Amino acid sequence: MKRVAPKALPASQARILQKYFRVLLQHFGPQRWWPARTRLGIILGAILTQNTSWLNAERALRQLRKSKRLSIERLRATPADNLARQIRSAGFFRQKAGTIHNFLNWLGVQHGGSLSRLFATPLDDARRGLLLVKGIGPETADAILLYAGRKPAFVADAYARRILARHGLLAPGASYRAARLFLHKHLPPDHSLFNEFHALLVATGKRFCLRNNPRCDACPLRAFLPRSWKAH
Repeated sequence: MKRVAPKALPASQARILQKYFRVLLQHFGPQRWWPARTRLGIILGAILTQNTSWLNAERALRQLRKSKRLSIERLRATPADNLARQIRSAGFFRQKAGTIHNFLNWLGVQHGGSLSRLFATPLDDARRGLLLVKGIGPETADAILLYAGRKPAFVADAYARRILARHGLLAPGASYRAARLFLHKHLPPDHSLFNEFHALLVATGKRFCLRNNPRCDACPLRAFLPRSWKAH
């Protein structure tokens, strides 16, 4: 009996994501994130950059460095009002000062004030703990785990969700949780890959996949767009 060749199956989501990564890496080159000097600096940056640009967060970090407060002990000893003044450039400064103190208090109680102990904790346990800290949401928790803890926690931010939705890999308006689950399902759990891929998606979102008036014609991922988006 003659065998019938099976119909070709569409490329798997994993292969599609791998292609995206290779194309973006070739286009932009390595991004080498996170732009901070220490693990504590990365954690503070993840909190300070909430609802603002990295430029404003970086100004606040420079001020903390200038005032010699970039240590766990000195930050804990700094009154909330004083800390808020130091980080004013990041916006929502009183709220963020509270989040920094909440994190440091939680770190002291749960991990003896040690970042090494925190990041020695299994990923899921560390993430659950961080999400109990008032002011730290899923995106900030994943940024802390990925960039400071070198753990495979993909930061499925608005740029990533917008790009994946426009390419038909996520439903429009997909939640952070849905995007994170999708990326974790179809990518190997490699913190270096997650680090670089997230940074490349941010670069793509900032330069091409804009919220309004996207520059699809110039985007390095144009070849992968559904027909409905190629007309943009």
